[in-house]
Amino acid sequence: MAKRIRLGLVGIGKIARDQHLPALAADDRFELAATASRSPHQVDGVPGHGSIEEMIAAGHDLDAVPLCTPPQGRHQLAAAAIEAGLHVMMEKPPAATLSEVEDLARRAEAKGVVLYTSWHSRAAAGVEPAREWLAGKQVTGLRITWKEDIRRWHPGQEWILGPGGFGVFDPGINALSIATHILPQELFVTEAALRTPENRHAPIAASLKLRTGGADGSFELDFLQTGPQTWDIEVDTDGGTLKLHEGGSKLALPGEEPRAAENREYPNLYAHFAELVAARRSDVDVRPLRLVADAMLVASHERAEAFTF
Repeated sequence: MAKRIRLGLVGIGKIARDQHLPALAADDRFELAATASRSPHQVDGVPGHGSIEEMIAAGHDLDAVPLCTPPQGRHQLAAAAIEAGLHVMMEKPPAATLSEVEDLARRAEAKGVVLYTSWHSRAAAGVEPAREWLAGKQVTGLRITWKEDIRRWHPGQEWILGPGGFGVFDPGINALSIATHILPQELFVTEAALRTPENRHAPIAASLKLRTGGADGSFELDFLQTGPQTWDIEVDTDGGTLKLHEGGSKLALPGEEPRAAENREYPNLYAHFAELVAARRSDVDVRPLRLVADAMLVASHERAEAFTF
């Protein structure tokens, strides 16, 4: 058996506990050797540290570092790991700005380590079949609806509505990661209207106009939807309409019964990371982040009523 990849997991919050830790526990290519978190909660049975610098200085014979912290401040963490010669996997969105990601890519190349900007929604079961079906087709329309309950998915996470916290684009960037992966032509933001609570800095809802090839599209985002959650992408083509539901896990093609499969997004991400490490090859795609930045540039801004968790 090949040597297991020894990981130092940075950031032990909700996403790490809900997704990263279970995925790692089920993959014998990896060994969780250490953690670093500002939170007092670490992982039972695994050496824990208060910072990435402490974790690196302690040794642990680490090979790689997954970063599960908020995007603000992630550049410094990734730069420290790269300087120590460690491969880096970054949660989405990969950093606070495009410039930070581009700088990290340069650093990783110079150091000869792997940098992986992971987009978990691209690993949903219906995404790759959707991409294959759309290849070579003419897109005539696009509708994206991404509406969820911030209190359910981000309880008490004040940072997400703060400066650089992305607001409703934190989940919305998942839709953009799918769209940029499956569409046969580039995607552009032509207009945007952002609604930001009067006591916050990041939008809680947004409406975007999109364009891909010669087709117009729309993107509706809302962080205040209670009850059933909506994560849908519909693409009209010269061969009919493709529908992706439930964040990409359910695919409906014209004339076929809908397909659904087990959600294995994070196991698939780590499988890909293992392949990247073995090949010493980086995977850095900033297109979803660039579209969010573009939306911020062209947007009109509206004030919404104050929001509290």
